[in-house]
Amino acid sequence: MEVIIKLNNLKYRYDVYQMFNIYYPLEEIKFEDNGEYIVSIDEKKVTFLYKDFYKESIIGDNIKEDIKKLIFSSLKELTGDYYPWGILVGIRPSKIALKYLEEGKSDEEIIELFKVKHLASEDKAKLCIEVARKEKELVNKDEKNIAIYIGMAFCPTRCFYCSFTANPIGGNKKLVNPYLDALTYEIREIKKYVDERKLNIESVYFGGGTPTSVSNEEFEAIMKEIYIAFVKDKNLKEFTVECGRPDSITLEKLESMKRYNTTRISINPQTMNDNTLKMIGRGHTSKDVIDKFNLARSLGFNDINMDMIIGLPGEGIKEVDYTANEILKLKPDSLTVHGLSLKRASILYENFILKKGIQIKKQDELSSMYEISRELAKSLNIKPYYMYRQKNMVGNMENLGYSKEGKECLYNIQMIEDKQTIIALGADAVSKVVFLEEDRIERFGNVKDIREYTSRIKEMVEGKIKLLDTLYLK
Repeated sequence: MEVIIKLNNLKYRYDVYQMFNIYYPLEEIKFEDNGEYIVSIDEKKVTFLYKDFYKESIIGDNIKEDIKKLIFSSLKELTGDYYPWGILVGIRPSKIALKYLEEGKSDEEIIELFKVKHLASEDKAKLCIEVARKEKELVNKDEKNIAIYIGMAFCPTRCFYCSFTANPIGGNKKLVNPYLDALTYEIREIKKYVDERKLNIESVYFGGGTPTSVSNEEFEAIMKEIYIAFVKDKNLKEFTVECGRPDSITLEKLESMKRYNTTRISINPQTMNDNTLKMIGRGHTSKDVIDKFNLARSLGFNDINMDMIIGLPGEGIKEVDYTANEILKLKPDSLTVHGLSLKRASILYENFILKKGIQIKKQDELSSMYEISRELAKSLNIKPYYMYRQKNMVGNMENLGYSKEGKECLYNIQMIEDKQTIIALGADAVSKVVFLEEDRIERFGNVKDIREYTSRIKEMVEGKIKLLDTLYLK
């Protein structure tokens, strides 16, 4: 299906597109003169026309906001669906609440602003306030404090919803050793830099991809390098390894993590329904999740995160409720609830949505599924501490991290808040240099292709250090 819009002023094309994309995320949205939806904008008012439906609004001080509000409210009436984030499309809505809090506004004033200015629900406003307060407690305030990210560019298999740099390891075995050699070089060079500049590492995050997708021996070797460079004798607050897929976790790898002072791990089922796991290409069962989780607990891991995804194809309230009950039995220390993001580069979008026509659940059912995840968090006695949103999320919802008090993932907060320099290592890893005094960010991205990364590693390191020096050699 196509959504064709006639717009008289293409200067506001993107603003109009954003609102239609909330209601029609799977459709192709075009702007043509023969459009059924007619949006007209002049200096005084904006009008919306579709068949017999007509709505208009006076333009005030913020023309883009007024355009969005009219289109959103019109589509809400036409479809009968309500999206509780209103016209907000940014990836960090809690920043809005934090700004209001810093201006001295009360909770009641902030809630009213969210409702009137952004057409967002009271529940979302309250959630933003809660997350903003937690982030404010933990967000970085010193340029010398940094985080380290290390990316593993391989996975056991490629999950169908994924569009990240995650090369299935089975068909890329010849690339593993050259990649690990290049990554080791980058780790050692950045260690030298961090030590020379006397930077304080607060957190280390080993993600990907799937760090545990390599062999026991390869994992042990790279963990030792990370430990020597960024963990040993450092004033570290947190060292996270995103184990991710249980089919890649072994006793030996968990023992390596223990040996090298890993404080936090993730074991991510996404769903506990075996039919769904098979369909999305996960390559493991729910029993594997339970077994590996219990194995990690038996080894003394007392800070374990689990992920679940809302909106997976074929899953409704019954399936999400089952996943929530199975996770509740395991009692993880933190939980990250993701809304399915239908990325155009994913196998899921190409093969299941476009070709097989699998339908995503309606908005009211998606809202009920999110409510199940909120009830799960309450039962686990964990509270929201960070949040971000993505484009093309089913139900236009949010990704939300919950944790026990004191077990918030510091790296996640710093990454979302953009207040701490993050030095990122590995293929497609993007370093972020934060100039706190200037309220400015500069980025340096490593190349995505593994072969290019391994052949150009010296160039990647030199470029990264050159950017870092613009901050740390001031």
